[in-house]
Amino acid sequence: MPRKCKEAAMRLALLCAACLLPGSPALPLSPGPGGEGDPRWQLAQDYLKRFYSSDSKMKNANSLEVRLKRMEGFFHLPITGILSPRIIEIMQQPRCGVPDVAEFSLFPNQPKWTSKVVTYRIMTYTSDLPHITVNQLVAKAFKIWSEVIPLTFKRVKWGTADIMIGFARKAHGDPYPFDGPGATLAHAFAPGPGLGGDAHFDEDERWTDASGIGINFLYVAAHELGHSLGLSHSSDPDAVMYPTYSKEESKNFKLAQDDINGIQKLYGKRNDSRKK
Repeated sequence: MPRKCKEAAMRLALLCAACLLPGSPALPLSPGPGGEGDPRWQLAQDYLKRFYSSDSKMKNANSLEVRLKRMEGFFHLPITGILSPRIIEIMQQPRCGVPDVAEFSLFPNQPKWTSKVVTYRIMTYTSDLPHITVNQLVAKAFKIWSEVIPLTFKRVKWGTADIMIGFARKAHGDPYPFDGPGATLAHAFAPGPGLGGDAHFDEDERWTDASGIGINFLYVAAHELGHSLGLSHSSDPDAVMYPTYSKEESKNFKLAQDDINGIQKLYGKRNDSRKK
């Protein structure tokens, strides 16, 4: 997931200027002679390698065309293998740093917490919001999930918790450094030892409690904690676990049925524990 920040920013700026104009044409995934300088093609290369690693058992598993078709399938778009304006638009959207299609993002072994009480600790805070606001929003994000599953989330202030939460810039101690403002907003790890369950947020973003301009922290936290609980990405655009971020969709959000089905498959329904 690493990315060279300055180059990515330049590509994005060029892309905004060149590719969002009405009638922007589609182009083949192969750059052709001299096409390596096309910012759309370079963006596609970086995006597909980062978020759509193919199954290593497939023929031509590393083919960018194969990855593009998997992306088209994930977003329920026509399977063409050609970079369309819609694909470019999706690639430009702020999003979660967890891949959409990769062996480790599919969570094939369905990792989950085995304890009914899952602890969390907020290690570092953003300068954009008061500490108490971050504490409240994280608790609210956990509550969104605990309302539908029989888990209790307990905040601890010291020591090692199941889920360690923090804000950081660029390289921050895991294999996936952040990339500056825009693009990747955050990432989280599936339940497990070490980094398992941990959720990291890019401090270079402008975080908000939804009352001002910026990224709605509650929405992104709810999404990342879904990963921390064992969910992968959803292709349902109404789902909290949808990989891209939309300001409009993040204002008055709630779990979609796809989110509920996925989390209850792992942990069961909340009422189940009350019936016992």
